[in-house]
Amino acid sequence: MVHDASAKTGTEPQLGASILLIEDDDTLASLLARVLRSEGYHVDLLDRADELPAPPKLQKYDVVLSDIHLEGGTSGHDVLRNVRQVTDKIPVILMTAFADIEGAMSAVSQGAYDYLAKPIEPAELKRMIGEAVARRRIAGAASPSIDARVQQAVEANIVGSAASMIGVYKTVAQVAPTTATVLIIGESGTGKELVARAIHAKSPRAQKPFVAVNCAALPESILESELFGHERGAFTGATGVKRGLFEEANGGTLFLDEIGEISPKMQVQLLRVLQEGEIRRVGANDTIKVDVRVVAATNRDLKNEVAAGRFREDVFFRLQVVTVQVPALRERKGDISLLVRHFAARHADRLGRSAPKIAPEVLDVLEAYEFPGNVRELSHIVERAMLLAREGVITAADLPAEVTRSWKATATTGTTSLADDWPTLGVLERRYIDRVLARTGGNKTRAAEVLGIDRRTLNRMFARERAAAAGASGDAAVEKELAKIEAEEGPSSNGES
Repeated sequence: MVHDASAKTGTEPQLGASILLIEDDDTLASLLARVLRSEGYHVDLLDRADELPAPPKLQKYDVVLSDIHLEGGTSGHDVLRNVRQVTDKIPVILMTAFADIEGAMSAVSQGAYDYLAKPIEPAELKRMIGEAVARRRIAGAASPSIDARVQQAVEANIVGSAASMIGVYKTVAQVAPTTATVLIIGESGTGKELVARAIHAKSPRAQKPFVAVNCAALPESILESELFGHERGAFTGATGVKRGLFEEANGGTLFLDEIGEISPKMQVQLLRVLQEGEIRRVGANDTIKVDVRVVAATNRDLKNEVAAGRFREDVFFRLQVVTVQVPALRERKGDISLLVRHFAARHADRLGRSAPKIAPEVLDVLEAYEFPGNVRELSHIVERAMLLAREGVITAADLPAEVTRSWKATATTGTTSLADDWPTLGVLERRYIDRVLARTGGNKTRAAEVLGIDRRTLNRMFARERAAAAGASGDAAVEKELAKIEAEEGPSSNGES
């Protein structure tokens, strides 16, 4: 029989959430019900698993909290099984004595939300119930429609709507149809290979091979053989003829990652390929013509490497016909929301499960983190959170401690420590603009309204940034870039507020 515990005191639940408590110890049941009622929950009591309400009534509960040992030879495992036969949407929390923790952990692997070890700490009970209710409500909320940007991001390789990423997209679109050699610069984990693949995919070579090699991962002798191939007997162990990666990529694209790590000898051989379009296998006398587009990437400053004598100037000039600068994630935090949903969809597809819902505080936590590992690190964080998430909802509790640490400090002090971050006013302005653009789905008109400026003023900010990036200064340079932006957007956007 179900007892309405809240009716005993005449108090009305403040949160509107309903808890079904199954406990055969009347004293403990009364105590737990009193704790939960004090938080504003509506609590109904049972003392055995075979008295669960019929499916329609069971569905009204936000959480089921059950002891493992119950009356009539029933158990919390029976409760879990019976609830799961009706729905997988209601979190089931089991209470257990220390000796039964292994069984409770087993129940978690079978679909229980979590377990509480006795004696029950009221603070832990409140925390776990509150978290379970929050997850239940987020999971049950209607999913917002996916806008075109998010949908395109799910389908595309490179994701982002920050102004710095728009610049990357435009460069890719302009250079892809050509045969120009491209140098991609950016920190580790920023997605340089994805940019290289995008260049290949949008080029006339798209149907030909895309071959990638990490130059830093191989010693010189092996890298030479990998790139150029070898003849039989060229060295000990060369028992046959081997085609190199330049030949494998013939007609297509060869991506040389971490190009700044190759030795001076390899630089000379690479220069010959870039100048003459021909290679010589190790141990061969004759050269072989190849038609390969080279796209290289590095996280080093090659200008400094040239100045230090570690990288040949002629090779550098051959590589940087077109340069693409991929921004670090900390420089485009407005893209985090888009990236999180992109990675969640991608990992869900790979894992064969539905994409999780994201609690609002997750994005706040991630935006407070500096991401030393850039986009690659964010992908790993999202995947880890998906594996730990319960009820199909990722919350801040599913994120690594090192990620939540800076957010907790911000929440406690109300501000970030200037000792950790000394941004200029220009950087602060840029971060805020990127965040507003992300929140408005990239809609400049709406973003301008939020910022309290007109759209042309917003475009002028971007124009000033473009001019500076091009090494130009002065009003004339800014006006020139502004004209380009307005031409790209069309005449109807000029001066739009």
